[in-house]
Amino acid sequence: MRSTDRLIEAAWLGALLLAGHAAPAAAQASGPSVTIEALSDDRHRGLSWSDGDPALRAAASVPVADGLSLEGAATTLWGGPRHGGADAAVDLGATFARQLGGWRLSAEGRYHLFPGASHQGYGEFGATAGFMLGPASLDLSAHYAPRQSAIGGDLLYLSAGASAAIPGTALTLSGHVGRSAGDTRDPVRAARLRPGGDYWDHGVALDWYRGRWSAGLRYADTDIAMADSAHAGATLVGRVGIAF
Repeated sequence: MRSTDRLIEAAWLGALLLAGHAAPAAAQASGPSVTIEALSDDRHRGLSWSDGDPALRAAASVPVADGLSLEGAATTLWGGPRHGGADAAVDLGATFARQLGGWRLSAEGRYHLFPGASHQGYGEFGATAGFMLGPASLDLSAHYAPRQSAIGGDLLYLSAGASAAIPGTALTLSGHVGRSAGDTRDPVRAARLRPGGDYWDHGVALDWYRGRWSAGLRYADTDIAMADSAHAGATLVGRVGIAF
C-alpha cells in the first residue's frame, strides 16, 4: 500500500476514534440499536457488491452525544470480485444530525474496509438535507470520496429521494435518482465504483414495517452500457430484517 494511502486510512480511522471519545457520557435517550437483514442482493448506487448473490447484513448505531452517533455495519460478500474477492464489507462511521423546524440536517463520515482482500479500503464523507411534510419526506444528499488509489481517483455522488407512508397501512413507498462522477487516475481501479465512467442510477422501493420486523422490495437500475454492466442492470432486490 502506498504511504499516502496509509496516511489517509490512519486519518479516517483516527477521526472516527476521536468522535467516539467526544462525549461518551452524554448518550441519547433512544439508546443503541442493532439491525439484522437478509438480502437477495447487496446493491449500492445501482451496483451489486455481492456479485448478484444473497447477503447477510448486521448494523449497529450507538448514540454518544446529542445528535452524534457512532455506526458500524458488516455485510457478507462471499468473495465478490468488485472488491478484490473480499469476504465481507465492514463500514465504520459517525453521523451528526440536527432537526431545524421541518428540516433534518446531517453530516457523516465513513470508512469501508474489505476483509479478505488487500488495498481495497477507502473513505468518504457526506451531508444530507431532508424536509418532512406530514408522512412524506424529501432528501437531497452529496457524498464525496477524496482521491484514493484504491478507487482509482475520486468520486462524487449526488442524489435526490422522496418517501411517503401509505395511510392506513404499514407500508412506505420511496424512490431516488443519483449521479456518480469523478476524476479518473487509474481506469482499472476506477471501474470498480464507476464501470464505464460516470453514470446515473435510480430505484423505487416498497417497505413494510411492523414492530421490530421489516421487509421490502426494491427495483434498481443504472444507465451503464451493457458492455460494462455486470450486476449493474435492472433488478428486483428483496429483503427481510429485524431490529433490536
